[in-house]
Amino acid sequence: MSETPIEEMNFETAMAELEKVLGQLERGDVALDESIALYERGAALKARCETKLKEAEEKVAAITLDSDGNPTGITPVEGL
Repeated sequence: MSETPIEEMNFETAMAELEKVLGQLERGDVALDESIALYERGAALKARCETKLKEAEEKVAAITLDSDGNPTGITPVEGL
């Protein structure tokens, strides 16, 4: 597992680690205590991915286009 704190991970890193966690849980070859820890880490990674996706969606929604469909600027989104 990555040593980067989850709250500092970008979307791609968090998603890759989440896939690893899910793979370990699906194999079912880990002890119960480790399964619980993996499940908790997976939940935190899922939340991080959702946060990063929401941030990206808000940034995309803030882009304004001119009449030809070209970006003219980015309207600041509160909280970003």
